[in-house]
Amino acid sequence: MASTTAPHPPPVKGQALNLALATAASVVGFWAWNIIATLSTHYANSMELSAGTMGILVAMPIFVGSLGRIVVGTMTDRYGGRALFTFVLVATIPTVLLVALGGALNSFVIVLAAGFLLGVAGTVFAVGIPFVSAWYPPARRGFATGVFGAGMGGTALAAFLNPRLVKSIGYVPTHLLIAGILAVMAVLVWVFMKNAPGWQPNKSPVMPKLIDASKLAVTWKMCFLYAVVFGGFVSFATYLPTYLRDIYAFDPSSAGARTAGFALAAVIARPIGGVLADKIGSKPVVLVSLAGVAVLGFFVALEPAADVQAGPVFLALAAALGLGTGGVFAWVGTLSPDGKVGTISGIVSAAGGLGGYFPPLIMGMTYNPEAANYKYAIGLSLLVATAIVALLFALFFVKDNDKDKGKGTAKNALEPVQE
Repeated sequence: MASTTAPHPPPVKGQALNLALATAASVVGFWAWNIIATLSTHYANSMELSAGTMGILVAMPIFVGSLGRIVVGTMTDRYGGRALFTFVLVATIPTVLLVALGGALNSFVIVLAAGFLLGVAGTVFAVGIPFVSAWYPPARRGFATGVFGAGMGGTALAAFLNPRLVKSIGYVPTHLLIAGILAVMAVLVWVFMKNAPGWQPNKSPVMPKLIDASKLAVTWKMCFLYAVVFGGFVSFATYLPTYLRDIYAFDPSSAGARTAGFALAAVIARPIGGVLADKIGSKPVVLVSLAGVAVLGFFVALEPAADVQAGPVFLALAAALGLGTGGVFAWVGTLSPDGKVGTISGIVSAAGGLGGYFPPLIMGMTYNPEAANYKYAIGLSLLVATAIVALLFALFFVKDNDKDKGKGTAKNALEPVQE
């Protein structure tokens, strides 16, 4: 009996190159986005910052980068991924230099203001999701967005390299080097990247599209789930150096290496989550992810012994979060109405970033330095509780593959055409 499964269409010329360029641009963007967080110990020592104040500092780029994704996502519809990738990379350069100036002057105000502007680097994600989705057929979009999502591995580079670069070549030269890498990547994108065949600028008004997408149940369901899994990843990746210093007394380089391992585990798991979602559906992938986050978050709260016990627990937690991020974004493509994937993706990615904004603040405010054990018990307990709520929500209130039937405005030319 002949198979009823439709064969995958042949690859479009330029698919692999543009996916690779988009992923590389994302890596560099995430690297820059995490400059302040990965040097938290440096700022805490040089400026004598409390845990709460440090939480505000490391969270600032997350907040602005999250909200900025909505704006940049809609700009991508009009100007295309090539132009917006270049814009984000170039616009990040002066913010990195401003961070360098603030740190050199030991000025908390300047670094905080620079962190606000540094949020532009975090908007790179909102450019890439619709850009790479347009290059791939529906059956392979989980793979494409998963691979692009691995660009969050820039957090691993930042965590591993930044403390070592500061130690070896100095604080200001480290930032000059990163600014130079941003410039080189911007040139490569502008010269070699192309928008998907058939792409046309969408000049329809932005606000009606956003309002239309905000009225859909799928938008808010995916926002909540992505805020938990991606927000969990971002918050750990940014606050982990501080956490490891406070709980295990690691020096900046040692904390950075472990944070890099955490980020790398999530990066590897993300495309796996996307591919699994293509094969077995997004719902089981997300359910397994959230269950893992709840259980492993509980073990983290118990403060297991450094490395031998804590190492595997943190790596498994990172993998669970990465699996969930790939699964949720594959779910966005499955459940979103035709022609609205890009707009909904921008809102959902913003929610994910905002999900990473509040935990560092909560961790800093609830840190109890006087406690003999479980100094972050309140913050980590909230993580476990949130993961359980999200698990129950996904289980009972989100269908696996039932598209939202909402009707909307004109189709976005940048968004993938459903086949």
